[in-house]
Amino acid sequence: MNFRLLVIDDEKNIREGLAEALGGEGYDVACAADGDEGWKRFSNGDIDLVVTDLRMPGLGGEELMRRIVARSPGFPVIILTGHGSVEDAVTAMRDGAWDFITKPVDLDHLFVIVKRALANRELVFQHRRLEEELNRKRQFKSIIGSSGGMREVFDTMSRAAPTKASILITGESGVGKELVADAIHDLSPRKDKPLIKVHCAALSASLLESELFGHEKGAFTGAVSRRRGRFELASGGTLFLDEIGEIDQNVQIKLLRVLQEKKFERVGGEQTVETDVRIVAATNKDLKAEIEKGNFREDLYFRLNVVNIHVPPLRERKDDIPLLAAAFLKEFAADNGKAVEGIHEKARSRLYAYEWPGNIRELRNCIESAVVMCRSSVITADDLPPALRHASEEGWIRIKQGSNFADCEKIIIRDTISYCQGNKSKAAEVLEIGRKTLLRKLAEYGLDDEPEE
Repeated sequence: MNFRLLVIDDEKNIREGLAEALGGEGYDVACAADGDEGWKRFSNGDIDLVVTDLRMPGLGGEELMRRIVARSPGFPVIILTGHGSVEDAVTAMRDGAWDFITKPVDLDHLFVIVKRALANRELVFQHRRLEEELNRKRQFKSIIGSSGGMREVFDTMSRAAPTKASILITGESGVGKELVADAIHDLSPRKDKPLIKVHCAALSASLLESELFGHEKGAFTGAVSRRRGRFELASGGTLFLDEIGEIDQNVQIKLLRVLQEKKFERVGGEQTVETDVRIVAATNKDLKAEIEKGNFREDLYFRLNVVNIHVPPLRERKDDIPLLAAAFLKEFAADNGKAVEGIHEKARSRLYAYEWPGNIRELRNCIESAVVMCRSSVITADDLPPALRHASEEGWIRIKQGSNFADCEKIIIRDTISYCQGNKSKAAEVLEIGRKTLLRKLAEYGLDDEPEE
């Protein structure tokens, strides 16, 4: 990994000598002539370790170290000190310095300390990443993804779920909108109350009205007794209305009233029923276009769309494919009693190349089929369904407009490794970067579990 170090010393010969020696060990080294300059340089945020003199004019090394560890607890700071101030250096270590070394500097000893400090820093980072991933999994259960688009979904869910606001989940069919609704309920104060789901597209207008609001005995042919609707059953909890864009205009009017007044009447009834329900709705339709066509009420749309969560299609979050595929493979291998343990690089290339019109639902079916058809412990390209087998491995790297630099770099690295059939050394040559730099970026972007052929 190409670490960046900062050497701070008011003596030019020492400063430049250490920078040259550390640079010879493969580190990228920056310098500062005093503590104030060093603090400004550290504050830029691209430094991995600081080597600083203890005694300097102005901001001294001990105070600089305190500032650094206060901003970044655990950050490695190595103190340089003369023989006469070793006691001060030991005090600095108690206050958070990583280690100290006396002048004149034994370079071999310094190299060992630096190497150990950076190795420890990497372990801390890996532990934090693991903790963050475990916490995310505990929060969002079966929702899998680490792409920029999904991180935005997780962030919006985390902020909106604890509130009472209505939420509209949008996205293409098969992206996992129902899983998002489940997670919102689980993260809300209503998690111990009912989560009731209604698939609006599966019911006619009359049946949907009865399903939502209930009916009185004799309200219509076949209504042999009073029946409570989903609004009553979900009281205190969450009501998930899937495919909300399919509901009839008359039902829309009644639904709007419930959202505004928290009360309704059962079909065929006169008694007003009050309810406390949190509404989460989902649709794969463009409701604004439906409003313009006169198919959906604008006032209802604004009531439902207090918070919008858009779940991106799989073709826009292809860096999530390895995570999703691995989870589905584990599930279906266990279900079918097959010892399938991985996906060959060429098969993985097909997964990346395909556009996934059916989104995650289609990927899930694809992996299930591949597990069933697999003849060995690894899924090959020949085990994939025909549409995937014929997906082109050649072509352009696709990057969505509006992606930030990190997401662009992640996609380029991932697709280049796929193009090089998992050979990381070859991928580094194609990208014109060092192999160590590539490995560091793979770790940063969570792609370091990719096998190398």
